[in-house]
Amino acid sequence: MTKLLEWLFGVSLLGAAWALVTFDLLDLRLPQNYREVAWPMPVYLLVVFGCYSLATLGYRVATFNDCEDAAKELQAQIKEAKEDLRKKGLKM
Repeated sequence: MTKLLEWLFGVSLLGAAWALVTFDLLDLRLPQNYREVAWPMPVYLLVVFGCYSLATLGYRVATFNDCEDAAKELQAQIKEAKEDLRKKGLKM
């Protein structure tokens, strides 16, 4: 099962539970307070998801590791390429 299908399955389960509570489709006779809390729940979940996404992104940017060895290797390759092009007559 791909991640997309897992997320769609989870969202559809939450959506079904939300619809059952909000619209009282199974005639559960839930108190009105439950319906009042359940009605704006998708907006709350969207805000929570956005906060989680921003926090995860900020954490990953803050802990991004530098690859000093790879940077040195890349600089050496660039220098080598410039010398090779200079030998072939390209003026920079």
